[in-house]
Amino acid sequence: MAKKTVPAKEGGKKSFEERLQRLETLGEKIRKTDIPLDEALKAFEEGIRLARGLEGELEKIENRIEILMNAADAPLSESPELELFDEGE
Repeated sequence: MAKKTVPAKEGGKKSFEERLQRLETLGEKIRKTDIPLDEALKAFEEGIRLARGLEGELEKIENRIEILMNAADAPLSESPELELFDEGE
């Protein structure tokens, strides 16, 4: 069965799913014993960068969910804080 690909976001930035798939591919590559050390090191470095970026994005998503969950408990007269939704980082 062919894997379904998700188009990259605007500006050439890859989606979360694409970056996660790349991290998984790099992990598989590093586990092989027949690749040169320098190639394994490059894959490891890329994997670390991807993992850190994905971790940061997950933290933002968790914060958004927490805001939404807390907003559901807030009285209707209060407006939720939406500063995490700003894309200008």
